[in-house]
Amino acid sequence: MICLKKLIIIDESDNNKEKNHFKRLINNKIFEWLLYMVGYAIVLIAVSCMFKDSFYINNQYYGLYALLAAVIIYILNQTIKPVLFYLTLPITALSMGLFYPIINVLVLYITSFILGDNFQIQGFIIPFVIAVVISVLNMLMEGMIIKPIIYKGKE
Repeated sequence: MICLKKLIIIDESDNNKEKNHFKRLINNKIFEWLLYMVGYAIVLIAVSCMFKDSFYINNQYYGLYALLAAVIIYILNQTIKPVLFYLTLPITALSMGLFYPIINVLVLYITSFILGDNFQIQGFIIPFVIAVVISVLNMLMEGMIIKPIIYKGKE
Protein backbone atom coordinates (compact mmCIF):
# COMPACT_ATOMS: atom_id res chain seq x y z
CA MET A 1 0.00 0.00 0.00
CA ILE A 2 2.79 2.41 0.78
CA CYS A 3 4.37 1.81 -2.63
CA LEU A 4 1.15 2.70 -4.37
CA LYS A 5 0.91 6.00 -2.55
CA LYS A 6 4.45 6.89 -3.51
CA LEU A 7 3.73 5.97 -7.11
CA ILE A 8 0.69 8.23 -7.16
CA ILE A 9 2.67 11.12 -5.68
CA ILE A 10 5.38 10.67 -8.29
CA ASP A 11 2.78 10.65 -11.07
CA GLU A 12 1.22 13.86 -9.75
CA SER A 13 4.59 15.59 -9.65
CA ASP A 14 5.28 14.51 -13.26
CA ASN A 15 1.87 15.87 -14.26
CA ASN A 16 2.69 19.21 -12.58
CA LYS A 17 5.98 19.36 -14.47
CA GLU A 18 4.13 18.86 -17.75
CA LYS A 19 1.64 21.60 -16.83
CA ASN A 20 4.47 23.98 -15.90
CA HIS A 21 6.23 23.23 -19.20
CA PHE A 22 2.97 23.92 -21.08
CA LYS A 23 2.51 27.20 -19.17
CA ARG A 24 6.07 28.30 -19.96
CA LEU A 25 5.50 27.51 -23.64
CA ILE A 26 2.22 29.43 -23.77
CA ASN A 27 3.72 32.41 -21.92
CA ASN A 28 6.47 32.59 -24.54
CA LYS A 29 5.79 35.57 -26.83
CA ILE A 30 7.28 33.81 -29.86
CA PHE A 31 4.85 30.92 -29.43
CA GLU A 32 1.98 33.37 -29.09
CA TRP A 33 3.05 35.20 -32.26
CA LEU A 34 3.40 31.90 -34.16
CA LEU A 35 -0.05 30.84 -32.99
CA TYR A 36 -1.51 34.08 -34.34
CA MET A 37 0.33 33.72 -37.67
CA VAL A 38 -0.88 30.15 -38.18
CA GLY A 39 -4.42 31.23 -37.28
CA TYR A 40 -4.31 34.11 -39.76
CA ALA A 41 -2.88 31.82 -42.43
CA ILE A 42 -5.82 29.46 -41.91
CA VAL A 43 -8.18 32.44 -42.26
CA LEU A 44 -6.48 33.48 -45.51
CA ILE A 45 -6.77 29.95 -46.90
CA ALA A 46 -10.46 29.81 -45.94
CA VAL A 47 -11.13 33.15 -47.63
CA SER A 48 -9.25 32.06 -50.75
CA CYS A 49 -11.53 29.02 -50.91
CA MET A 50 -14.63 31.21 -50.55
CA PHE A 51 -13.60 33.76 -53.19
CA LYS A 52 -11.82 31.59 -55.76
CA ASP A 53 -12.18 34.00 -58.68
CA SER A 54 -11.02 37.18 -56.91
CA PHE A 55 -8.59 35.99 -54.24
CA TYR A 56 -5.88 33.41 -54.86
CA ILE A 57 -3.20 32.02 -52.57
CA ASN A 58 -0.83 29.37 -53.84
CA ASN A 59 -1.46 26.48 -51.43
CA GLN A 60 1.49 24.50 -52.70
CA TYR A 61 3.95 23.50 -49.97
CA TYR A 62 1.17 23.09 -47.39
CA GLY A 63 0.11 26.70 -47.09
CA LEU A 64 3.60 28.18 -46.90
CA TYR A 65 2.51 31.17 -48.98
CA ALA A 66 -0.52 31.72 -46.74
CA LEU A 67 1.79 31.76 -43.71
CA LEU A 68 4.17 34.09 -45.51
CA ALA A 69 1.25 36.34 -46.48
CA ALA A 70 0.08 36.38 -42.84
CA VAL A 71 3.55 37.46 -41.70
CA ILE A 72 3.73 40.17 -44.39
CA ILE A 73 0.25 41.45 -43.53
CA TYR A 74 1.23 41.51 -39.84
CA ILE A 75 4.37 43.52 -40.61
CA LEU A 76 2.42 45.91 -42.86
CA ASN A 77 -0.27 46.31 -40.19
CA GLN A 78 2.41 47.26 -37.67
CA THR A 79 4.32 49.67 -39.94
CA ILE A 80 2.41 51.08 -42.91
CA LYS A 81 -1.19 50.80 -41.71
CA PRO A 82 -0.87 53.35 -38.86
CA VAL A 83 0.70 55.84 -41.27
CA LEU A 84 -2.09 55.27 -43.80
CA PHE A 85 -4.66 55.59 -41.04
CA TYR A 86 -3.35 58.98 -39.89
CA LEU A 87 -3.01 60.25 -43.46
CA THR A 88 -6.58 59.25 -44.29
CA LEU A 89 -8.12 60.20 -40.94
CA PRO A 90 -10.12 63.14 -42.35
CA ILE A 91 -11.59 60.95 -45.10
CA THR A 92 -12.33 58.20 -42.58
CA ALA A 93 -14.05 60.69 -40.28
CA LEU A 94 -16.12 62.20 -43.10
CA SER A 95 -17.22 58.75 -44.27
CA MET A 96 -18.02 57.74 -40.67
CA GLY A 97 -15.45 54.95 -40.69
CA LEU A 98 -16.39 53.45 -44.04
CA PHE A 99 -12.97 54.30 -45.50
CA TYR A 100 -11.09 52.18 -42.94
CA PRO A 101 -11.64 48.85 -44.77
CA ILE A 102 -10.10 50.46 -47.86
CA ILE A 103 -6.87 50.73 -45.88
CA ASN A 104 -7.13 46.98 -45.32
CA VAL A 105 -7.60 46.51 -49.08
CA LEU A 106 -4.46 48.58 -49.68
CA VAL A 107 -2.54 46.32 -47.29
CA LEU A 108 -3.81 43.29 -49.21
CA TYR A 109 -2.72 44.85 -52.51
CA ILE A 110 0.75 45.60 -51.13
CA THR A 111 0.99 41.97 -49.97
CA SER A 112 -0.09 40.88 -53.45
CA PHE A 113 2.63 43.06 -54.95
CA ILE A 114 5.28 41.57 -52.64
CA LEU A 115 4.30 37.90 -53.16
CA GLY A 116 3.57 38.22 -56.89
CA ASP A 117 1.83 35.25 -58.49
CA ASN A 118 1.52 33.37 -55.19
CA PHE A 119 -0.96 35.87 -53.71
CA GLN A 120 -3.34 37.60 -56.10
CA ILE A 121 -6.28 39.94 -55.66
CA GLN A 122 -8.43 41.05 -58.56
CA GLY A 123 -10.95 43.88 -58.78
CA PHE A 124 -11.80 46.49 -56.17
CA ILE A 125 -15.33 45.85 -54.90
CA ILE A 126 -14.76 42.16 -54.12
CA PRO A 127 -11.43 42.84 -52.30
CA PHE A 128 -13.36 45.31 -50.13
CA VAL A 129 -15.75 42.48 -49.17
CA ILE A 130 -12.77 40.13 -48.75
CA ALA A 131 -11.09 42.59 -46.36
CA VAL A 132 -14.25 42.73 -44.25
CA VAL A 133 -14.58 38.91 -44.26
CA ILE A 134 -10.91 38.53 -43.26
CA SER A 135 -11.43 40.97 -40.38
CA VAL A 136 -14.51 39.11 -39.14
CA LEU A 137 -12.84 35.69 -39.43
CA ASN A 138 -9.72 36.99 -37.67
CA MET A 139 -11.87 38.21 -34.77
CA LEU A 140 -13.66 34.84 -34.59
CA MET A 141 -10.38 32.89 -34.78
CA GLU A 142 -8.81 35.05 -32.11
CA GLY A 143 -11.80 34.96 -29.77
CA MET A 144 -12.76 31.31 -30.13
CA ILE A 145 -9.42 29.55 -30.60
CA ILE A 146 -6.27 31.60 -30.00
CA LYS A 147 -7.15 33.52 -26.83
CA PRO A 148 -8.62 30.46 -25.04
CA ILE A 149 -5.37 28.58 -25.70
CA ILE A 150 -3.30 31.48 -24.40
CA TYR A 151 -5.52 32.03 -21.34
CA LYS A 152 -5.51 28.31 -20.52
CA GLY A 153 -1.73 28.35 -20.47
CA LYS A 154 -1.65 31.37 -18.16
CA GLU A 155 -3.95 29.84 -15.52
